[in-house]
Amino acid sequence: MILQSEPRPRVGIVGTGGISRSHARGWRALHADIHVFSSQGAEDFAAQFAPVTIHDSFESLLGAVDVIDVCTPTPSHPEYVHAALDHGTHVLCEKPLALSSGEAARMAEHAREAGLLLFPAHVVRFFPQYEALRRAVDSGRLGELAVLRFERSGSMPVQPWFADESVSGGIIMDQMIHDIDQALWLAGEVTSVFATQNISSGDQSVRAAHVILTHTNGALTFCRGLWGAKGTVFHYSFDVAGSSGKLTYDSAKNTGIEFDAVASSSESKSYLPSVAGMRDPYGAEIEDFWNCVKQASVGNPGPTPRVNGSDATRAIAVAEAARESIRTGERIVL
Repeated sequence: MILQSEPRPRVGIVGTGGISRSHARGWRALHADIHVFSSQGAEDFAAQFAPVTIHDSFESLLGAVDVIDVCTPTPSHPEYVHAALDHGTHVLCEKPLALSSGEAARMAEHAREAGLLLFPAHVVRFFPQYEALRRAVDSGRLGELAVLRFERSGSMPVQPWFADESVSGGIIMDQMIHDIDQALWLAGEVTSVFATQNISSGDQSVRAAHVILTHTNGALTFCRGLWGAKGTVFHYSFDVAGSSGKLTYDSAKNTGIEFDAVASSSESKSYLPSVAGMRDPYGAEIEDFWNCVKQASVGNPGPTPRVNGSDATRAIAVAEAARESIRTGERIVL
């Protein structure tokens, strides 16, 4: 929330594809002055979110704003992030941060050396269902984690570049990266990865992937991702079990988050807060980024954000291992 006495954020959004709309609504909620640079679609974007200032170059954009929000296709993320950091500007960047963990690590290191904030947009950390799951894990409500299951499905995005795995990283790097990030956020580091993928022979946009992660603490994570036929309704769910109970959520149901205590537990079956009337997670993500920026200065990146460059790098490394497992048919040891 922006108080009347505070300056309005001046944000430069790079790229006007589908995800930029979600970001723009979050910035509008903060009463931001929105500037945009894009190789195409800037006029339509500006008309939808007016008033918006259009720039004809990235350099012009950099000179007019306080922060940069990168919403371009993944291969161009490093170019824009490095340029913004060189300019002394804090950056919010869509996931995945880069197509390789090596490049992501270089981006994160650049931000650390510059004393600037690089905030990867892992928005699922801001969905209230997953926030509640994290609180349950942190409080010990589930005990020692044993098995984590995550599912996510929908249609492949319509932009053609998503179908080219050399550009998008495919379903694992683009879609399942959210659930890989959740697994690392909740259960910690991973020692091995095994993955499979099936692509429809009749429709190359239809594909499913399964990934099994073995964590250092012995927990197992099972991720399933689906890009279904055109019109497939977006759906996500999780089922996380530990020594003291299990927490489940399914977006296709109206039951909210459900907790099942283990049979041997004598604790009362208290319930987690209702998530009805969910707040916009993109808005929450952007507000967290801006709050960190407000408290930062050059040479001091400010308070710890919910997600950082190291988090994004680890998730990409696991996604890389999953893609290598698919290529070789082997379990990949990290």
